[in-house]
Amino acid sequence: MARKTSPNRTKSKSNAAAARRVPMREFSRSLPMSLLRAREAVMRQFRPSLRRHDLTEQQWRILRALAAIDAIEVTELARTAFLLGPSLSRILRDLDARRLIERRSAKTDLRRGVISISEKGLKLMEVVAPSSQAIYAAIAKRYGARKLAELQDMLSALETSLTGLNLSALDLAEESAEINQ
Repeated sequence: MARKTSPNRTKSKSNAAAARRVPMREFSRSLPMSLLRAREAVMRQFRPSLRRHDLTEQQWRILRALAAIDAIEVTELARTAFLLGPSLSRILRDLDARRLIERRSAKTDLRRGVISISEKGLKLMEVVAPSSQAIYAAIAKRYGARKLAELQDMLSALETSLTGLNLSALDLAEESAEINQ
């Protein structure tokens, strides 16, 4: 025999669920989640091409960064590519083993490492570049070239506007209280 749920029991369950909710914007509408979903949608397009060339997203990011410059110190490369030091060390070790990068010591401080892309790394980029450009073109066609350029401008403006914004927990609580009034 099926057990009936009393109206009071249903109310108590919904009250318990409501009590667990935090007064925040809906999870799916949070800026970090929106950015992560968009990043995943974009990278989903690039991963098959990278896999065909035995590259990870992070390795490709490093090669792209290195191709744009002559050489860079390891710490600056970590900042440029948004990678943590330990992850970067592993990635550089793998790229070095494949001879896609070159390492040397900085002239001013022999303890500091300087990285550059090797000739073999540049050749690999030349092989991958047409596929990468075709993917960009497909994204621009699907989303709209003008909208894509506007999105990149808006993301750059967002990044710039947040540079140096270091709110303390107290500042954040006060700001949130003002917004919720």
